[in-house]
Amino acid sequence: MKIITLIENLVYKKSLVAEHGLSLYVETEHRKILFDTGQSGNFMKNAQELGVEIKDIDAVVISHGHYDHTGGLYSFLLVNKRAKVYVKKEAFLPKFHGSTRFIGIVYDPALLDNRIVYVDTKIQLDENIYIMPDIPIMNPLDTHFQHFKIETAHGFIEDEFNDELYLCITGKNKLSIVSSCSHRGIANILSAAADHFKLPVNTVVGGFHIKNCSIDQSNTITNCLDSLSVKSIGVCHCTGVEQYALMACHFGTRVFYNHTGYTLTCDDC
Repeated sequence: MKIITLIENLVYKKSLVAEHGLSLYVETEHRKILFDTGQSGNFMKNAQELGVEIKDIDAVVISHGHYDHTGGLYSFLLVNKRAKVYVKKEAFLPKFHGSTRFIGIVYDPALLDNRIVYVDTKIQLDENIYIMPDIPIMNPLDTHFQHFKIETAHGFIEDEFNDELYLCITGKNKLSIVSSCSHRGIANILSAAADHFKLPVNTVVGGFHIKNCSIDQSNTITNCLDSLSVKSIGVCHCTGVEQYALMACHFGTRVFYNHTGYTLTCDDC
């Protein structure tokens, strides 16, 4: 198995492009899975450069309904005619930053009808890969809802990201977790996954949404990673390079930056 970062905020290789967004590709012996689609179709250009065939992807998982994770979905569906889209219904609610800037995704029936699988319970995508829909808020300090809104008939309400999904990978008696923006909190995600599978957490990859977090929030996440003895921590996107630097000081070689083009192999997971 391997996980390839098709696009995120940082790139080193000149033949690849970066953008504010995230798209990860998970390949096993039997399945090819896309986790989010970045802000645009640029992830598909990178996929070609990285040897990933878009037409062969079996499933798309949408972590939540923000533009920087869904912006390339329709471009993908025009190319790939077979993949099902796994998503929560709440992802299509009208999402805003503040009360003026729309940052969601609009439902396109021409492309989405007959392609969607709405997720409301754990779904097994492959022998050891699961879509996880439930993230209980066990630690309220590690949530990232501020300024994010949903428009309703009665005005704007705080978005608590009930649409958020993450992936769990089991095998070799250990657990790996793939998140995206972790609005409901990476500490909450890790705790929920560890409690559900009753396995030690080996690897976590994704965005932690802590670029502008408080010291208390940062300490909460650090304490959680320490308490679970997570062996490998791959951060990217909304984690922020400043927070990555602080984590590198604390965790040393256990943490790495999961930049555009980075490939994580099954041995690492």
